[in-house]
Amino acid sequence: MTNTDTEQTPVVCQGREAEAGWRAWPARVSRLGNALTIERALPQKQLRLIGPWCFLDHIGPVMFDDGHKGVDVGPHPHIGLQTVTWLLEGELLHKDSLGYEQVIRPGQLNLMTAGHGISHSEESPPDRSTRLHGVQFWIALPAAEANRAPAFEHYAEVPRQSLAVMDLHLVVGRHAGQAAPARVWSPLVGAELVAREPGTETLALESGFEHGLMLLQGEASLDGTPMLPGTLYHASPGCSAVRLQVSADARVFLLGGEPLGEELLLWWNFVGRSTEEIRQARTDWVEQDRPDGRFGQVAAYAGARLPTPDLAADIRLK
Repeated sequence: MTNTDTEQTPVVCQGREAEAGWRAWPARVSRLGNALTIERALPQKQLRLIGPWCFLDHIGPVMFDDGHKGVDVGPHPHIGLQTVTWLLEGELLHKDSLGYEQVIRPGQLNLMTAGHGISHSEESPPDRSTRLHGVQFWIALPAAEANRAPAFEHYAEVPRQSLAVMDLHLVVGRHAGQAAPARVWSPLVGAELVAREPGTETLALESGFEHGLMLLQGEASLDGTPMLPGTLYHASPGCSAVRLQVSADARVFLLGGEPLGEELLLWWNFVGRSTEEIRQARTDWVEQDRPDGRFGQVAAYAGARLPTPDLAADIRLK
């Protein structure tokens, strides 16, 4: 997806002092076009990063009425990040400037590495379901990999682990000695926990990671405290396990990683290290008029690309 807010201010992302226990961070609710309700849980004013994870949208669930076109997000650019798309219900059609066209369905992974620059669109395919529900994340690439060549990967299935009362779907990264096949460039974990039955699950965590948990469906308690919908729960490094009490239909997403230890600048759909880098990426998208330009062209998309928000001339990274 894309950040469609029309007023964009650069966001400085840096480390935080350690906090004890889990802290609740309510998401901001917004809409993407006229089709989707979005709960944006990252970034927030006082919580910019969880490890290298710098963006989290909980999408829907939304019901598309008869005759509704569904999702239609025109081509837009990215730099310096990876996008992770994971669906619980429905379908999305990804098209990008590398020539990939890929429908994603529940239980599958789309991972796009922007690196130096890529553009893509996302649509509801013609034979779509009437409901859509999912999550999309951005992973900030470390400085050494931020300008790498763009790439796209699709996985029809991901590794699964059977726990006491839940199944863990390992979307990216590593957990409990198992590694997902998708290529990432930081130590991290991204996994969906799906209840098979009501009960209590004690989940081992990597103590060197900071972690986030978000309830996507059903009911759950976190170390005895009820989890609220539309809320991201964050724990600093040092937490080695978490106890979840879940309903039979509960679905919880776990994300985490080693603190990135780098200062980032987020603006619109770009992740960079300086205002000059962000400004150049914006200029390159505004002036993009050739297939061999920095962001290429999404030739398979029938429609206009997204315009860029304004970037004030006097904005500087502090």
